[in-house]
Amino acid sequence: MSRKTLVLLSAVSALSMSVAAHAADPELTVLDWAGWEIDGMLQPYVDKNGQKPTFVFFGDDDEAFQKVSSGFKADVVHPCAASVPRYKEAGVVEPWDTSKIPEFANIPERMTKPFTNDDGVFFIPTDYAYTAVAYNAETVPAEDVASLSVFTNEKYAGRISMPDNTDDVWSLAFLATGVTSWDNITDEQFTAAADWLRKVHPNVRAYWADPSELAQLMASGEVQVAWSWNDPVAILQSENFPVGFNRTPTEGAATWYCGYVNVKDGPGNEDKAYDFINSMLAHTSAQPLLDAIGYASANDAAMATISADALKAAFVDPIDTTLFVQSPPSADLRDRMIEEFEMIKSGF
Repeated sequence: MSRKTLVLLSAVSALSMSVAAHAADPELTVLDWAGWEIDGMLQPYVDKNGQKPTFVFFGDDDEAFQKVSSGFKADVVHPCAASVPRYKEAGVVEPWDTSKIPEFANIPERMTKPFTNDDGVFFIPTDYAYTAVAYNAETVPAEDVASLSVFTNEKYAGRISMPDNTDDVWSLAFLATGVTSWDNITDEQFTAAADWLRKVHPNVRAYWADPSELAQLMASGEVQVAWSWNDPVAILQSENFPVGFNRTPTEGAATWYCGYVNVKDGPGNEDKAYDFINSMLAHTSAQPLLDAIGYASANDAAMATISADALKAAFVDPIDTTLFVQSPPSADLRDRMIEEFEMIKSGF
C-alpha cells in the first residue's frame, strides 16, 4: 500500500469507523486503527489463507475499548500499551500462547513484561513510534520548536494542532512541566500539567483525530506546529511537503507501542488469530510497515534488516533524548486524565 492510498483509506475510514472496511476472510475479524490494512504486512497471512482477514476500523483507543466492552464481536484488537489494562480488567481478553508465535522471542522484554503474569502474556507488541513536534520547515524556524514552549507561543496562536488523544496530550503536558513518567503522579504535578493544557487550548486550531486529518491541516497551511505521531509526517513526506519532526526538544518527546490482544470467545478461527500475529511480526513485514506509516516493528530482528538511512528517514532511528514512555497508567489516573481533558476541550 502506498502512503497516498493510506491517506485515502484513512479518510474514508474516519467517516465510517464502525463499518467493515473490507469483508474478506469470515473466520477472522480484526478491530484495528484506520489505515492498518497494510498489504505487505498481510502477505504471509494471505499466502496461507488465500485472503485478508475482515477488518473493522476505529479512530482511537477509547472507541475501540467501548466497542469491545459493549459486545462487538472481534477476534483480535489493536490497542496501544496504555489501554491494555482496561481490556484485562473488563475480562474480555485471554492470554496468547507464545509457543505459537516464533518471533515473540525477538520482542524486547521491556514491551512484554508489563503484560505478563502467572496466567500468561495478554498483549503482543507489534509496532512502535513517537509523538513529537511536527512543523512546517519552510515557515517555522528550527529554534522555535527546540522547546515544547512552542505550544504556548502566541506567535502560533490558532496555528497549533494537538491530538484528540488522552495519552498523547498528557504525556506532552507532563513533559512540558518537568515530569518524565506518569508513575506516582502527585496532585500538584497533575494540576500543573492541566494548567499548561488550559494555557495551550486557546492556541489550538484543531484537535486532530486521524493522521490524514493532521496531514491535511498542515498541507493547507492552517496548522504550522503539531504534536504528532510518525504517520502524519510520513504522509506529508510522501507528498513532498517540507515537514520537520523534532524528537529532541529540550524537555523530551514521547514514545509508545501498540499490539494485539486476543479477545475471549472470539467468533472466528483461533488458529487464524495466530496466523495474523505471525504475519504482523514477520521479517518481511517490517519494511512495508515503515513505508506505509513510518512505524517500527516491535520485532528487533526484523528491524535489524532495515538500513540505518531508512530508519533515519522515517524518524525511527535511535535518539539520545528524554523519552516519556506511554506505558499503562493506573486506572484512576487514566480516568482522571480523560475527564480533565474533556473539560479542557470544552473550555473549562
